[in-house]
Amino acid sequence: MVPGHVPLLASMRGRAVESVHYGSIAVCDLDGELVHGVGDVQGLNFARSALKPLQALPFIEDDGPARFGFGSHEVALMCASHSGEAVHVTIVRRMLDRIGAREADLQCGCHPPLYYAATGEPVPARARFGALHHNCSGKHAGFLAYCRLYGHGLADYLALESPLQVRIRNAVQRFAGASTPEPGIDGCSAPNYALPLLKLAHTYAQLASSPDAALAALRFAMLRHPDLVSGTARVDLALAGTGGGDWIAKAGADGVQAIGVRSRALGIAVRIADGNARALDAVTAEVLYQIGLLADPAHSPLARSFRPSLTNYQGLVVGSLRPLFQLSRA
Repeated sequence: MVPGHVPLLASMRGRAVESVHYGSIAVCDLDGELVHGVGDVQGLNFARSALKPLQALPFIEDDGPARFGFGSHEVALMCASHSGEAVHVTIVRRMLDRIGAREADLQCGCHPPLYYAATGEPVPARARFGALHHNCSGKHAGFLAYCRLYGHGLADYLALESPLQVRIRNAVQRFAGASTPEPGIDGCSAPNYALPLLKLAHTYAQLASSPDAALAALRFAMLRHPDLVSGTARVDLALAGTGGGDWIAKAGADGVQAIGVRSRALGIAVRIADGNARALDAVTAEVLYQIGLLADPAHSPLARSFRPSLTNYQGLVVGSLRPLFQLSRA
């Protein structure tokens, strides 16, 4: 069933609307109660990379980090969509070394590091990249570590009915509540799940504020190392910087953003139906502004995302992004 998304953002060229981005927004408290909602908060949306903390949860719950000498750096990489910078690659390689695995055991595939798209720097003409540079390599290294923890083979760790993926599915089910997670295959070949947007928001409220020990370990790593969870010039890093150590930010491909706010015990989930990243960033900044978390947008790391002007290749301002929603308490 197609979610009942609503218009969230207009792209203006001059004073005329050129395009409209549809989506939904859910803000909830630690009890899972909707605080603010726009659009279809019960509609199913694949969490994509915003699911990574739950995919790491079984390994954390079973004290896997202590078994292999993983600290907060490694845990952060398990939750990361990293930029393939030297620090990221070094930590993932260290994870593989400690569990006795190789880069060839990673089944995430390969793509140029996200660093280049984020910074605008050109990809070096003769550069060669491998699975370690994939933004999900830390997650996959964590998958392999779970398999080593229990003596499972490494070849089929992504199979939907493998012990690891069954355990992850059960973990996701706990957070999805009565809703049965809808399975699919992510860009990195791992199983992923579609959840009601409200449940994704509730997941991040719990990640940010629950006293549960495993969630607290994930929270500590993600808050302490936002540069490892994302990377240079990335929006998740800007969100974390704006929150000043209070916000856990994790985007997912094709228009998903999740945020946990520790001080307010809130979870925020934003979905842009067409997957447009620029629209996602602008709507996310607008949500934070409207609920009072972004008091001075122009002087924050999110300045470029908040109600931005649109320029052409000559540098002329030709339009803007205009929010079409107003949050009110549910």
